[in-house]
Amino acid sequence: MNEDKASEKDVAEVAARAGRAFERLVHTMATLRAPGGCPWDTEQTHQSLIRFLIEESYEVVEAVEAPEGTNLQLLREELGDVLLQVLFHADIAAAEPGGFTIEQVIEGLDTKLHDRHPNVFGDSSGESRMTAAEQQVFWDELKKKEKSDRGPLDGIPPHLPALALAAKAIAKARKADIVLPPEPTSLDDDLPFTYSEEDFGELLFSLVCRARQNGLDAERALRTYTRKFIEYNS
Repeated sequence: MNEDKASEKDVAEVAARAGRAFERLVHTMATLRAPGGCPWDTEQTHQSLIRFLIEESYEVVEAVEAPEGTNLQLLREELGDVLLQVLFHADIAAAEPGGFTIEQVIEGLDTKLHDRHPNVFGDSSGESRMTAAEQQVFWDELKKKEKSDRGPLDGIPPHLPALALAAKAIAKARKADIVLPPEPTSLDDDLPFTYSEEDFGELLFSLVCRARQNGLDAERALRTYTRKFIEYNS
């Protein structure tokens, strides 16, 4: 057996085991939310679960960025908690008019991955020789076609934390050649504008301190400005 066939067999076995485990998990979730199941689970809505999805996502980040290096045991647990949120939302949606099932979620994701990787799953004529940077350009162009009716800054989740919201808006603006506000050379003599991560973190921290001294909410200020920037350029 050559290496390619051995690899295919390994993938098939892993997929089969994962499929059986996932089937049990879907059944467990359905049982918890069925009549006679867990009262708390049956009362949840898409809206009530939002904070849990956010919290679990940040806990994944915490596991990855642990001081001693990625904590794999904790990461496995936290990824399970994120998966629980996916199952929760899908089970709720399945009971709603015009909703969807977990099967449709999986099929939609699988289709998207195939569509965005024709070099792997389709015609391998040219894309297979792409670098990572070229692949990113290819994806960006594909997304434009998929969402041709949207503006260049549409589709940015408005409830992202302010810094993440700003970073997402800036990244999309640069791809669309939208003019960005000029970068300052310095804010004052004792607060230089630098580019090392540590110094930049100090700069941001100092700005938050300055905002508080002036009775301002730095998170809200950045979010408000970024939203105005998005609205103006959409």
